[in-house]
Amino acid sequence: MHDIKRLNLEEQILDENDHIAEHINEHMSMHGVLVVNEMGAPGVGKTTSIKNIISRLKEVEPKVHPYVIEGDIESDIDTKHLSELGIDAYQINTFGACHLDAPLIDHQLDHMHMDLNLAEGQRGILFIENIGNLVCPAEFSIGEHVKLLISTVTEGSDKPYKYPLAFEKADIILLSKTDLIPYLDFDEDFYMKGVRALNKDVPVIKVSDKTGEGYKEVAEWLAKKAMALEPHEHAAIHEHLHQHEHGHDHHHEH
Repeated sequence: MHDIKRLNLEEQILDENDHIAEHINEHMSMHGVLVVNEMGAPGVGKTTSIKNIISRLKEVEPKVHPYVIEGDIESDIDTKHLSELGIDAYQINTFGACHLDAPLIDHQLDHMHMDLNLAEGQRGILFIENIGNLVCPAEFSIGEHVKLLISTVTEGSDKPYKYPLAFEKADIILLSKTDLIPYLDFDEDFYMKGVRALNKDVPVIKVSDKTGEGYKEVAEWLAKKAMALEPHEHAAIHEHLHQHEHGHDHHHEH
């Protein structure tokens, strides 16, 4: 009996999360903003990767404006650093929770000063750095268009086998810290065999924070996804109809 109640509660939580995530995805799509859910274990360099991607975005597609939501259990160290670099960055602290969820993102969007009235032909990319974890973040949609997984050679080549869900759901994988491969016992063939068993067509791009290798390719891939969005001309009207239909009240700043 207890197991049935627990299962029903979990289903309700996931259903409500998915409903809000769908709303976020539609809302951001209508404004031409690509939402990227960046996942990875603690210490893989998620914030550094965001900085490297954003710096290349300016080169490959200046019409794309970046925003960042930093998810951490505690502190706002990375958000402060990003803000000092002139990047629009906002903080979410979970105070113990091992992942971000759609209600947290929805609440944050209500209190962010994002200018979603982008000029004709412009697009945005909202990078959401999830909590450092290879399990829970993969289970919860947060309204993303893209799940970006960072995996490093320092973690070992067995991670696709040990944490299959994250690799299975990833839309793009960054294999990071590749400049260290000569100094590590990293079996790239074994790693890629594990990835392909789970996710046949996912692009896997080798990147290095030290040399900058691969980040231009990542920026180009994301920029192409962002520019492919087709915002509705009357986003506010669609938003109002969506709210009325679902009875879920949101007041995002436009």
